[in-house]
Amino acid sequence: MSVRVRPDMLRRWRVPLLAVAVAFVVWAISLAVGSIPILPGQMLDIFTGAETGLPSRILFELRIPRAGAAFATGGLLAISGALIQVLIRNPLGDPYVLGISGGSAVFALAAIALGLGSGWIEAGAFCGAMLSMTLVFALASSGGRWSTTRLLLTGVIVGSGWGAIITLILSVAPDAKLRSMLFWMIGDMSGVATSVPSWIALAVGLPCALVIAKDLNVLARGELSAASLGVNVRALHGAVYVLAALMTAISVTTAGSVGFVGLVVPHMLRLSGVGDMRILLPTAALIGGSVLLLADTIARSVIAPQQLPVGVITALIGIPVFLYLLRRRA
Repeated sequence: MSVRVRPDMLRRWRVPLLAVAVAFVVWAISLAVGSIPILPGQMLDIFTGAETGLPSRILFELRIPRAGAAFATGGLLAISGALIQVLIRNPLGDPYVLGISGGSAVFALAAIALGLGSGWIEAGAFCGAMLSMTLVFALASSGGRWSTTRLLLTGVIVGSGWGAIITLILSVAPDAKLRSMLFWMIGDMSGVATSVPSWIALAVGLPCALVIAKDLNVLARGELSAASLGVNVRALHGAVYVLAALMTAISVTTAGSVGFVGLVVPHMLRLSGVGDMRILLPTAALIGGSVLLLADTIARSVIAPQQLPVGVITALIGIPVFLYLLRRRA
């Protein structure tokens, strides 16, 4: 008995299946490429236990933790960007539009300027992101009023305030610290020691987002339409904001302010015909993770042993691809 696959089903799952294949290929490239390349035969020997020397240590102690952190961070940024774009119903929405990265940057740069260790920098970045999230949420909902316009304006103003403080820190910081500060602000994976926090955030955040994905599909058509269909719009706004902000906070803590992933990836998927949030969100996690993982592989390999800021590579990859898709769609 033959099973017929409907054409609409093939179209529906074509992009997600392609995203899985792309993620697999990018992971293979990331583990193999570097200042010391690991050939496919060596890779097989390492995973079977036949090779326990330097290539094995490079793979398990350096490349796998860094690749895992890059992939999970890219997934968090892509999901957060998709949620923010639905929340404010603005195609220019990205994970940093509500001022989360500004608060994180202030505390992280202050820790770098004071010469504190990486643990203090990560803790400062997370605390700054949480402070900014709380501040924006409290100001936007003061007096019991809530609207996406009010939230967006509050985020922009708070972000501008953080930007002024960042400029002040950069102005008075020692010259020896400026390079590491700039790398952190652009996005840098070189200091990543573990991928566990990013994976925990992704494992918790993606299912939570999928729980409200059906309501997000309705919200994307407008608040009045969502309310008329029984959606608690106010509660949904709060849930989306908190979820997106938490995922952004973890990603900024891990890799600094990596741009374009959260903005470009959701658009790429929509231009490719993926509109249902129940499919878009997990596919965005795969594509966002693959984009950041590929960018980090290029950043640490193109002029090895010197490393480039990963945020520069994400921009160089994301902008041409997005413009091509936009032109093709037009």
